[in-house]
Amino acid sequence: MKPFRTLLASAVAVTLFALPAAAEKLPLSEISRYLNALTTAQSDFTQVNPDGSVSTGEVMIHRPGRVRFEYAKPDRSVVMAGGGQVAVFDAKSNQSPEQYPLSRTPLSIILQQNVDLARARMVVAHTEQDGATHVVAQDPDHPDYGSIDMIFTANPTQLRQWIITDNAGAKTTVILGELETGVSLGSSLFSIPLEAQRRGL
Repeated sequence: MKPFRTLLASAVAVTLFALPAAAEKLPLSEISRYLNALTTAQSDFTQVNPDGSVSTGEVMIHRPGRVRFEYAKPDRSVVMAGGGQVAVFDAKSNQSPEQYPLSRTPLSIILQQNVDLARARMVVAHTEQDGATHVVAQDPDHPDYGSIDMIFTANPTQLRQWIITDNAGAKTTVILGELETGVSLGSSLFSIPLEAQRRGL
């Protein structure tokens, strides 16, 4: 029995020493570095809407300040940010897009010129769950605008999904596919006036 106990004790010791490394969360400085190095990126996405419905499509990111969500056919809806504004082009409407300032959305936190998650009162939660790092951030000057829960994996650091909670408490989850970085994305993709013109609005 003694060899068995020794073997068991060794196995437990190895497991205990391995757990902290497996559960170690990414530092905020590393996540800030990663986001600041992310200039252009493109990925398929799956979106879980507040009502439980699911949408799919393609997202294009061009930091700072620009993002475009193209929803899969037959839906022709587009949500885009450019020029400091967010515009929602509804495929079912022939009206001009609904617009509001990008600065009033939690997504602006990862689209800003310089991401600094160490800024006072910006990060309200920083945890590790199931091998991934969760960072919940908000505008420290306007927490009433809502928050964004970003989920990252390590080795290498990668953004996997985010959950936006708006000022009414509604949650929208965006799950990313394989994020392709350093892609060429033309500025016209993020032009709200050009998108309106293409749609005859």
